[in-house]
Amino acid sequence: MKAMQRLAMTSVLAASALALGACGSMTHREKSTAIGAGVGAAAGAAVTGSTAGTLGGAAVGGVIGNQVGKDKK
Repeated sequence: MKAMQRLAMTSVLAASALALGACGSMTHREKSTAIGAGVGAAAGAAVTGSTAGTLGGAAVGGVIGNQVGKDKK
């Protein structure tokens, strides 16, 4: 079980690092979505300790980041 948690957390961190490395041409909203997904995934993994929690946290964080990063008109 611990090995699975470590693998999930390592995968999330690696994906976050790769995603943030490609942020140069992203819009503000896209950056907010990516950051929200990364933070949500880390929080979901920390709170639940399961892969489902990590994925759920990433989804919720991405949606919140997307809405926070909206252009205000």
